[in-house]
Amino acid sequence: MKKTISSILILGTVSLFGFDYKLKPEKVNENTWCFLGKLEAPSKQNGGFMSNHCYVNTGKSYVLIDSGGTYEIAKQAYEQMQKIANLPVDTVILTHEHDDHWLGASFHKEKFNSKLVGTSAINKHYEENSKTRMFKMLTPDAIKNTKIVKIDKEIKEPTILNINGFEFQIIPVGTKAHTSDDLFVYVPQIKTLFSSDLVMNGRITSNRDGSVIGQLKAIKMIEEMDYKNLVPGHGLDTSKNAINETKQYFTLLKQRVLEAIEEDVGVENITKVIKMEEFKNKALYDELNSRNVFDAYRELEFYEEE
Repeated sequence: MKKTISSILILGTVSLFGFDYKLKPEKVNENTWCFLGKLEAPSKQNGGFMSNHCYVNTGKSYVLIDSGGTYEIAKQAYEQMQKIANLPVDTVILTHEHDDHWLGASFHKEKFNSKLVGTSAINKHYEENSKTRMFKMLTPDAIKNTKIVKIDKEIKEPTILNINGFEFQIIPVGTKAHTSDDLFVYVPQIKTLFSSDLVMNGRITSNRDGSVIGQLKAIKMIEEMDYKNLVPGHGLDTSKNAINETKQYFTLLKQRVLEAIEEDVGVENITKVIKMEEFKNKALYDELNSRNVFDAYRELEFYEEE
């Protein structure tokens, strides 16, 4: 009986205070700190913390690129950032519609009335009562207080935000890449680029909503920028070389699928022929790679090089 009561009290404490993410900011450069998610799929165990989001200190306020997948992630991340500099969050830039990157914006809107800037797909595809995968998957203590919030300023063309002397260049890819509507962010003063899910490392990407051709276009656009640090949407490498895995993966995927099509390999055999074994030791290879190969075949089956 005592053991049962103790268990109830422990569960009650967890529920009262929320899921403890044990977050630690990683310093990328003098102005930038990032919370780097786990290299795995979202789950009850990780509370949905499996994507990257970053704070840029502009002197008078923070600008946030993506916001994490829950209110609690955003709240606990900000509490850690207060220890570094107790600044408000002026603006939150949201790069694409996958919920692990933007549901945390509900915290910043509530606490600071932060200006939410980003992809129009969020406003287009979600409303107040929408239940995204995080709502369906996570425990109540992880998802509590999380709400759907609307974007204040939709980005449909290259846009520059000037905030406290820092220039935030927000650049739409302009075609389906990781999703139907992706943005990346470049800050020239600190030569830092935030690619979100257009770049990942340490794990296999999910291309379920994307395009091989669009990804390669995005990679080319990103490589034209003059950066010293590149923060991926998922992955721990934030160096200039952070893009290399994604570039290799999609270059080889396109090349091998086109060769297989030329050799009359049918869709029913494509995942048996193309394994992308260079990446077999990366996280989520077993879960995502075959689907990426299959989808690439469907996309490239009647593709003609431009």
